[in-house]
Amino acid sequence: TSGCLLVAKKRAVLLDLHEQLRSGRMNKQYLALLDGCWPGREHLIEAPLRKNVLSSGERHVRVSVDGKAAKTLFLVKERFKNATLVQAKPVTGRTHQIRVHAQFVGHPILGDDRYGVAEANQKIKKSGLKRLFLHAQSLEFILPGTDKKFRIEAPLDADLQLTLDNL
Repeated sequence: TSGCLLVAKKRAVLLDLHEQLRSGRMNKQYLALLDGCWPGREHLIEAPLRKNVLSSGERHVRVSVDGKAAKTLFLVKERFKNATLVQAKPVTGRTHQIRVHAQFVGHPILGDDRYGVAEANQKIKKSGLKRLFLHAQSLEFILPGTDKKFRIEAPLDADLQLTLDNL
């Protein structure tokens, strides 16, 4: 995943940011290019996620009734012939949440080797995509120790923009 990355230098700030994440007061928005064409404009996916750790130490997540509650809001930004650009806003913060929810509804993120479709990933390479098309577009939170809202934004990486231009 490219884009915004938040790092805290002080433990007190880190704990405050973690609390904002847990309580849903931190607004995170991602851009993702999904396989296929989603109908409609807005989709709220509510599907519980269960994390499994493989013997290799690798984490794999799947939708499961005995998983933890998870919600992701997807907003369609642009449609292409065989792909849909969406803004994804995780309401909860589970491991691989956006990737698994997109897969769960039949529109995995393009370039996703773990949760995607190999055939679709191979086809999108012709448009220049060489990696997972998931970009942390912005983070908005209360600056710890103040009452000020703080927003961080990251422009779309050139390689991902090239993929969109080619589509």
